[in-house]
Amino acid sequence: MFPHRNIHKYTRTSPDGKTHIQIDHVLIYGRWPSITLDVQTFRGTVCNADHYLVATKVRERLAGSKQAAQKFAVERFNLRQLSELEVRKQYQIKISNRSAVLGNSNDSEDINMALENVKENFITSAKDSLGLFELKQHKPWCNEEYLRFLDQRKQAKIHGYKSQTKAM
Repeated sequence: MFPHRNIHKYTRTSPDGKTHIQIDHVLIYGRWPSITLDVQTFRGTVCNADHYLVATKVRERLAGSKQAAQKFAVERFNLRQLSELEVRKQYQIKISNRSAVLGNSNDSEDINMALENVKENFITSAKDSLGLFELKQHKPWCNEEYLRFLDQRKQAKIHGYKSQTKAM
């Protein structure tokens, strides 16, 4: 699997010094076989055994949290409003008005600055006419009534334990 000279593939030498065999192996989880970069033996290690040290180079893969990525999301606009004709026309008018103002500016200005102005034009027009997309607020799974019930249950258990110890 990994190209090495034969002396680096053998994991054991018999006591006569002539027979070399490969009996030590590395097991890899079948779902991620590509994490193993290299496997080889090191013959020079002194460990008072007739086996050689087997070393494996492994690539570690870490996954980021999806919830953490969602916290830093960019502002999202309510694009469903564009399906309404009045809102769409209002958005187009705001963009054209802001573009006309930008068109009158100096042509020799930096291209990056011009791109930034166009981007700002679209963002402010969208905020004014479309508004921001509101994420749905989920209800908490436990309400005040449920918490009161848990407290009553806890108090009843404590009272039950005290009455059992008094009866003994």
